[in-house]
Amino acid sequence: MPFYQSQEFLFQRIKELLPLNVSLVDAVAEILHISGDSSYRRIRGETPLVLDEARELCQHYKLSLDQILNVQSGATLFQNVRINIKNYSYEKYLADLIKQVQYAGGFIHKEIIYLTKDMPLFHNFYYKPLIAFRYFFWMKSIIQHPDFITRHFDMSCVSPEIESLSQELTKAYNNVPSSEIWNTESINSAISQIEFYKDSGYFSSTADIKTIYESLEQTFDHLRNEVDYGCKFMPGENPETRKSNYKFYFNRVVLGDNTIMVVTDRVKTVFLNYDVLNYMFTRDEAFCDPCYNDLQNLMKRSTIISQTSEKQRNLFFGIMLAKISDRKKHL
Repeated sequence: MPFYQSQEFLFQRIKELLPLNVSLVDAVAEILHISGDSSYRRIRGETPLVLDEARELCQHYKLSLDQILNVQSGATLFQNVRINIKNYSYEKYLADLIKQVQYAGGFIHKEIIYLTKDMPLFHNFYYKPLIAFRYFFWMKSIIQHPDFITRHFDMSCVSPEIESLSQELTKAYNNVPSSEIWNTESINSAISQIEFYKDSGYFSSTADIKTIYESLEQTFDHLRNEVDYGCKFMPGENPETRKSNYKFYFNRVVLGDNTIMVVTDRVKTVFLNYDVLNYMFTRDEAFCDPCYNDLQNLMKRSTIISQTSEKQRNLFFGIMLAKISDRKKHL
């Protein structure tokens, strides 16, 4: 591919990633620390990009330079996001996720497709007891934060800042059209975490365990309401004021693996979740396009139960709520 075609392709990709209210000329000028006129000449192909400039643009927009240069390397470039106690806090993690979801919401055409093995992160943040437990579990068992090593669970473990950021993330997600592909196993990890902490003696009282299970129950009651209305909303919010933006699929074909695809206009981004909270993402078309097709095929083999298929909807949520009820009986 000649340099001018590669350069044109790069700027086309960047333009696709920008919301409509952001100027390509201004964005490039800011990243490369050049004037608007110099930026314009590069975009028009009148001035060739030097390698360092191309690398800087690709790093900023998380693009593969191999793909831009049409290098057939057989590799896929992923960006890694991993919580680190010293350098990347859970608070920063939540704040960055909020920005990413809000950024996606700024495009005309946008969609999030979520193939889930566990409860999607966004559905953990409707009610404080579940927010508190999930936060405590993640800090103690996943991140292994030193402040939580010897600590037992109590509802005050989560700060107002964490609670606010958590709910802000869910509110941002509620504004973006989404399709979620669930299996009846998707609730198992949440129940297993509560049971493990119960058996390990990390709860101060049975009342706290009951409160968390009731919060989980409330979450699935609320989720069922969202599926009934076909839109996402916060507890206490009138769903009739919200646009239809939620498709929920009951999948009995495969057990999901927490794959999230974000589609904004013509750009696809795949997020792969690992180690519970951490994730990698890529915009590599050679990876994203087949992944998108696989998700579309899986949805065709699943049953959509949002705003339709009442019998299947009752079956799905009956199974989920029965699992919670069974554990409550054993308290």
